[in-house]
Amino acid sequence: MTVTTLAVLVLLLPFLGAAASLLLGKRAPGFAQPLAVLPTAAAFVLAAIVAVRQGSGPATDSAHRLTPTGSVPIDIALHLDGFAVLIAVLVGLVATCVQLYSTGYLRDDPRYVSYSALVAIFTSAMFLVVYTGDVMVLLVGWEIMGICSYFLVGHYWETEAARSASIKAFLVTKLGDVPFLIGLFALATDAGTFRINGILTAATHGELHHPTLIALLLLAGVAGKSAQFPLHTWLPDAMAGPTPVSALIHAATMVAAGIYFVARLLPVFETSAAAMAVLAVMAAVTMIGSGLAALAQDDIKRVLAYSTIGQLGYMAGALAVGDRSAAVFHLLSHGAFKALLFLAAGSLIHAAGTNSLAAMSRMDGLGKRAEDAMWTMGIALAALAAIPPFSGFFSKESVLRAAEHASGGHTAHIPSAVGWTVLVAGLVTAVLTAAYATRLFLLAFRGQGAQVPDHGRDPAVMNVVLWVLAIPTLGFGMVSLVPKVFDLPAWFDGEELAPTLVTSVLGVGLALVGVVTMYGAWQATAARRRTPAEAVVAASAAAAEPALVEEAALELPPAGKAADPGDPGRLLLGPLHRPAAAGFHLDAVYSALFVRPVLAAASLVRFLDREVIETYVRGTGAAPRLLGAIVRRTQTGNVQTYLSVLLAGSVVLAVLVAVGA
Repeated sequence: MTVTTLAVLVLLLPFLGAAASLLLGKRAPGFAQPLAVLPTAAAFVLAAIVAVRQGSGPATDSAHRLTPTGSVPIDIALHLDGFAVLIAVLVGLVATCVQLYSTGYLRDDPRYVSYSALVAIFTSAMFLVVYTGDVMVLLVGWEIMGICSYFLVGHYWETEAARSASIKAFLVTKLGDVPFLIGLFALATDAGTFRINGILTAATHGELHHPTLIALLLLAGVAGKSAQFPLHTWLPDAMAGPTPVSALIHAATMVAAGIYFVARLLPVFETSAAAMAVLAVMAAVTMIGSGLAALAQDDIKRVLAYSTIGQLGYMAGALAVGDRSAAVFHLLSHGAFKALLFLAAGSLIHAAGTNSLAAMSRMDGLGKRAEDAMWTMGIALAALAAIPPFSGFFSKESVLRAAEHASGGHTAHIPSAVGWTVLVAGLVTAVLTAAYATRLFLLAFRGQGAQVPDHGRDPAVMNVVLWVLAIPTLGFGMVSLVPKVFDLPAWFDGEELAPTLVTSVLGVGLALVGVVTMYGAWQATAARRRTPAEAVVAASAAAAEPALVEEAALELPPAGKAADPGDPGRLLLGPLHRPAAAGFHLDAVYSALFVRPVLAAASLVRFLDREVIETYVRGTGAAPRLLGAIVRRTQTGNVQTYLSVLLAGSVVLAVLVAVGA
């Protein structure tokens, strides 16, 4: 088979598996899990074969004209290069691990069939985004992911949190998708084509007439999809969905789509210095703000959600300084260790019976109860904190290296101020990331208090998946920078990715500062975390099944209010803790600026419809009814009366004629 044929199979297999699962899953329950796992696993294997056969050679293009449009044509096109095929391997790996993990995590969920089908469709849509060579076809996959995320985040639709989170995720991302669609049409109009190759050629030769406007419109969609400031608020709330869904959305699919899009069309954005400056500021605010917010969260999944936002900010920062290789390197590295973090968090939630770090900090023996989760989460948190030799160190340092290079004015079309913005924000975020990663590990696995309740052991498949994802978390960074093993730069733009001495020393040094500072704060607040055993038992009481644990796990404190006086993050943040815990009240700002005016306008429209328009309609109907009532009274059924009226009328007419004459 040709590479393009294999790529088409990669696109179709998860979708066909989803269709078969929906048709047969409920009639033959024994086929539900195989139909969920095998097509996605087969797609992953084929994606790996495509990557090996494509390699770092010239891109493979294939296209078929969809239909004549009368203006700019739309093609069903494939564009396979080293960049695309590696992202596809990551998508296949994470999706397969999520499907395997879900067979144990949601084994007793009555909606497992529809859940697994949606995950498969979601995966197929991301493959479409990665492989396509036409931006309109990319938009199809982009929107399918948005629809699937709505249903997956709202999987536990019985709960108010899940319903609200799914609606919020859908509306916020659509808010960015509207200007994104306009930007795509404007881009195609200037370039004369929807084909990515043609667009890049037009951008390179300066044929785009409105580069700044187009780039800013496209960035709005990217900000929504990849949860960048100011459209990032949907992502922490999306934690109301099942943990495997969080791993899928946060690691390799939906939030990665925006970064992938900018990386694919980077020459378009580089034509506008203003757009690159906006991207840099957006990335810097996202990195620092999310790091502060993560330090104040009590829900373990919300900590990881804010960490995802921050790491996406690193990728956006690398793109802002014009280094696609560093951005994609961190995207690949982050995909592995973030999927591991979320899936390990799912095992931890099952063992503890709660999402709350405050409750976990008062439990003894949680690490022994979930030993696999403890070790694998420790590995992933070290990668997140960019501690060598884990993969996160190499990929994050490549971003800092790119920012340092741009800050010296050595990158064409990138102002040095943009480089300094990304570099300073990246270094500050390095301290914050190491601090909240350390906080999460200490509160979760070094608690003291009552013995952890026994909710039963996790299915073996869940632990196996954790260790599978630990492999790239441990070795991807080192292996990818050894040319004789896997020359990663050759798969991208050929740019150097190895960290420099300056950025390595700064990055690791600041990370260690964050670790040591958080450890000291944890020690200082140890006495405040000692509470009676009854409080721990009450906080951790939950059902044995992981899905039920997550659905009814916690009565979390309202956003913005302190959950635990013994929280080391509260000690370090001081007066910033309350606003950081509430996401700096951006939701309240949006509610005041947008939600309340829209609701008020809706109330006004409803009032006008009911009290004005309906009154007018009722009035126009009342006149004919009144006339009909009068006419009805004259219909007595007496022939003599009718003849008398006819005679009287004739006399009146005769008189009128005579008078008129």
